[in-house]
Amino acid sequence: MAGCGRGNQRRSASREGRSTMIRKSLAVLTAALIASGAVYAGDVTGKVSWEGKAPGRKLLKMQADPVCASKHTEKVRSSRVLVNDGTLQNVFVYVSKGLEGKSFDVPAEPAVLDQKGCLYEPMVMGVMAGQKIKVLNSDGTLHNVHPKPKVNKEFNLAMPKFMKVKEISLEEPEVMIPVKCDVHPWMSAHIGVMSHPFYGVSDAAGAFTLSDVPAGSYTVTAWHEVFGSKTMDVTVAASGAVTTDFSYSIADVKKN
Repeated sequence: MAGCGRGNQRRSASREGRSTMIRKSLAVLTAALIASGAVYAGDVTGKVSWEGKAPGRKLLKMQADPVCASKHTEKVRSSRVLVNDGTLQNVFVYVSKGLEGKSFDVPAEPAVLDQKGCLYEPMVMGVMAGQKIKVLNSDGTLHNVHPKPKVNKEFNLAMPKFMKVKEISLEEPEVMIPVKCDVHPWMSAHIGVMSHPFYGVSDAAGAFTLSDVPAGSYTVTAWHEVFGSKTMDVTVAASGAVTTDFSYSIADVKKN
């Protein structure tokens, strides 16, 4: 009986030893994955609201280019400020602090910037530094893509009517880069070039999502070309997602 008891004790001790070793190994592996940025916790979601009456939208005069004018059956107004049911569209939202020292793979899939109806689509977009941008000319008329960065190299890409697609890239993080068309002065867009993939743009309902953000504490910044930037501090827990909202009003144009 004593021998059986000692055998059971040895087996129990062995099991406990293995369990302790497994727990320690998992802890070390988890810590290493978190340190490398490979563990993702959840999404940062939110909404950009608008306080007060929606501003008027300027009429765009496209008559100078008959091709542009023929693309529209109704009058075209500026989309720089798009307010829908108390929400603000085309706000670029991104993690601006808290990811220092981390690196992320650049997407192999190119982002797309179209010239359609003599307007840029989308007007506001994000890419990672070094990611390819596929520029389309869907209009069958002369355009030129003219980014005006402060950090990246400036270039001016002519796209005649027969040129349907061209690839470009912006190599350094920079928020935001204005893009113009010198042929059609009403055309404008903005590109946020990031060192990470945690960014988004508010949609027609004012909603945005920063997907798969690692657990940690961050500063999230919202940027609008007319109303400027606002920041919020957020903590993404290891257990899931977090919500953070932004609000703009006409008074913000005076602050930026």
